[in-house]
Amino acid sequence: MPLKDQKPVTLFTHSAVASLNHLEMMVYNYVIKNRDKVIYMTIRELADAAGVSTTTVLRFCRKLSCEGYSEFRVRYKLYLEQNEPQQANFGASEIISFFRSVNNDEFDQLLDQAVEIILASERIIFVGAGTSGSLAKYGARFFSNIGKFSNHIDDPYFPVTNDMAKNALAIVLSVSGETEEILRFASQFSLHNCRVMTITSHEHSRLAKLADFNISWHAPQMRIAGVYDVTTQIPVIYILESLGRKLAKKIA
Repeated sequence: MPLKDQKPVTLFTHSAVASLNHLEMMVYNYVIKNRDKVIYMTIRELADAAGVSTTTVLRFCRKLSCEGYSEFRVRYKLYLEQNEPQQANFGASEIISFFRSVNNDEFDQLLDQAVEIILASERIIFVGAGTSGSLAKYGARFFSNIGKFSNHIDDPYFPVTNDMAKNALAIVLSVSGETEEILRFASQFSLHNCRVMTITSHEHSRLAKLADFNISWHAPQMRIAGVYDVTTQIPVIYILESLGRKLAKKIA
């Protein structure tokens, strides 16, 4: 059967990737960054390369609706042939995988639910630190531009009071969802009866579990010298702008 006539192969749906635990995410991160190698690897080679056990690799395969590693490797090869560019620039495969995972009704409905929560809140406070702090400022400006006045806080030690938290929604941005200062800050909002919405790289993080509502995105975390976070923020910008545009339609 000609490739163009085959039924499209789907693997990395948003729900499938969101179901992966920390070890399984290590396999996912290795797979999407080493696509040309993986299709020729044995299960043991992949497990060793990703730093996990073969049992973890098998669980990873099953969560992608594959009965075993052999089926995963075949489906992954077809997936690449149908969906991936033959020569992608460095890092492009991770971004492409993200956009394919959110290009569906399920993720669209998740954003719709988030918009309803935003609409029901009188005040929006974007929160983040470091790079996420810069994106919190961008999110506040973007929402204000479309008619939903918002503030941003990029200082995790800023005092949270009953007055600022009343009828408010804190939208907390964090790549890892494990930064202690941000976790403490988000907890302060919860203690003052302020709803908390989080945008994190994984729904199993402590921050995501603390939230009233979470939107997760999935891309490999990258650090220089093990310290400086250079993880792509393209998914966060996409989510913020998608929420803003949906919100603009509702307000109009």
